[in-house]
Amino acid sequence: MIPKRKLGSQGLEVSAIGLGCMGMSQSYGPADEQQSIAVLHRAIAEGCTFLDTAEVYGPFTNEELLGRALKGKRHQVTIATKFGFHIEGGKISGTNSKPAHISAVVEASLKRLQTDHIDLLYQHRVDKTVPVEDVAGTVGELVTAGKVRFFGLSEAGAKTIRRAHKVHPVSALQSEYSLWERNLEAEIIPALKELGIGLVPFSPLGRGFLTGTAQRAESYAEGDFRRGDPRFQGANFDANMAAAKLVQDLSARKGVKPGQLALAWLLAKGDFIVPIPGTKREGYLLENIAAASIKLEPGEFAALNGALAPGSIAGPRYGEMHMSLVDR
Repeated sequence: MIPKRKLGSQGLEVSAIGLGCMGMSQSYGPADEQQSIAVLHRAIAEGCTFLDTAEVYGPFTNEELLGRALKGKRHQVTIATKFGFHIEGGKISGTNSKPAHISAVVEASLKRLQTDHIDLLYQHRVDKTVPVEDVAGTVGELVTAGKVRFFGLSEAGAKTIRRAHKVHPVSALQSEYSLWERNLEAEIIPALKELGIGLVPFSPLGRGFLTGTAQRAESYAEGDFRRGDPRFQGANFDANMAAAKLVQDLSARKGVKPGQLALAWLLAKGDFIVPIPGTKREGYLLENIAAASIKLEPGEFAALNGALAPGSIAGPRYGEMHMSLVDR
């Protein structure tokens, strides 16, 4: 079974490796509901019980999937979901973290998830039109009402995290972080350590580059997120595949999969870190879970730290529109 870790100082304990569920709702190619439900049930059986979703995944359909899959199993899992976008007619048109909207989203998410409480509620992206103090206060009211247990932020900057934390304790920050993407190391991680806040890295496997499965952008179907990812395009792709080979070589010498090595590195960076690799296949799920038992020697850890140093990856991690939503 996977060991447990604590996120923040408010009592939230989760499996040391979680499961990102976004890809089960077609963000990374066609989805198969029965296959996804089988993966969710296997994850629970293996002790991987920290499940990550959001209203925008689908939109809405990912929460509905979890609601169906978790019948009779809700008490075995920790559910994290997110608010923060304006969604109309199935389309996302900007951010919305107005207090009334947050409350409405939570009520809708509870219905879709078929539960009476959300374990961890994140603001998905910082809304520059709404003071984060108002956001934290609103989530605090939901905690008092028993509809939410813990508060989190996603892709928030250090100043925003500090402001929110003063109003209501932030238990976790979800943000992209991996051997592949180390933008948090200069300012964000020091702030999290100072404030006693957990880190939940998404895309901990570098969107496939760290597992050796990445393909050029044009190889992916229309609607697949990677088709528009700058790091999968042209010369960026060639440079990034060469960088990722360093991890593949190190993993071969250790006798583990490259993705497992990448997850083991994250876990070794601190016991406040809980990665949430996403998959919709049982085989990959089991590979990811096994990373929790891999121990890195000091020399191996140092080699990985140096192999993909901050700033060594070609291309921005998002296109211009998505980068504008990152609070840095």
